[in-house]
Amino acid sequence: MKKIAVILCGSGFKDGSEIRESVAVLWGLSLVGAQVQCFAPDKTQADVINCFTNRPVAHETRNMIVEAARIARGEILPLSQLKSSQFDAVVIPGGFGVAKNLCTFATEGSKGKVLPEFKDALIAFHAENKPIGAVCISPAAIAMVFPDKHFEMTVGGPSEAAQEIEKLGHKHIPTDPSNCHVDKKNKIVTTAAYMCDAPIHEIFEGIRKLTEEIVKL
Repeated sequence: MKKIAVILCGSGFKDGSEIRESVAVLWGLSLVGAQVQCFAPDKTQADVINCFTNRPVAHETRNMIVEAARIARGEILPLSQLKSSQFDAVVIPGGFGVAKNLCTFATEGSKGKVLPEFKDALIAFHAENKPIGAVCISPAAIAMVFPDKHFEMTVGGPSEAAQEIEKLGHKHIPTDPSNCHVDKKNKIVTTAAYMCDAPIHEIFEGIRKLTEEIVKL
């Protein structure tokens, strides 16, 4: 049985991990018989957004691991405890929170910074030649961790995010959301998910394929 780490960063598509994508990742990994452990930073989110009004919530703070525990049904550990040696691969669901909490891509693009514990975890997985899966906007965070490594990845079609990924020295591969792109050389698997305007069954199908490819690698 493969052991896969899943990194979350809150709960909600505007300020944390995208819930549908996160559930699809957990569902897909269950389909392939993987054992999963969720992780999240034990830190305050960059902001809190009311997903009904799409407006920031002033004077409110939320903790990423506390919020992500809603998705993980409480089975979650601090990201600082993630040890790559104990897992076969790592997958990062999307959500705007990835670009605000795990890195500053949302505000600074390719010139942004990456959360140190997130960066350290991914570098360790890559150094051990273990697969990394990234959904939606998460490939941008991967690109920031590994500038000029010439990874192939997708965030869907041509976009500003794709341009910023290429500024970091990677190659963007346009890919339909019902599919995923596999960079076999570097063991990076990506799928566009909600970076595209697609129905939920296509999003889930792309993520299902990603989880299959992660296990194959």
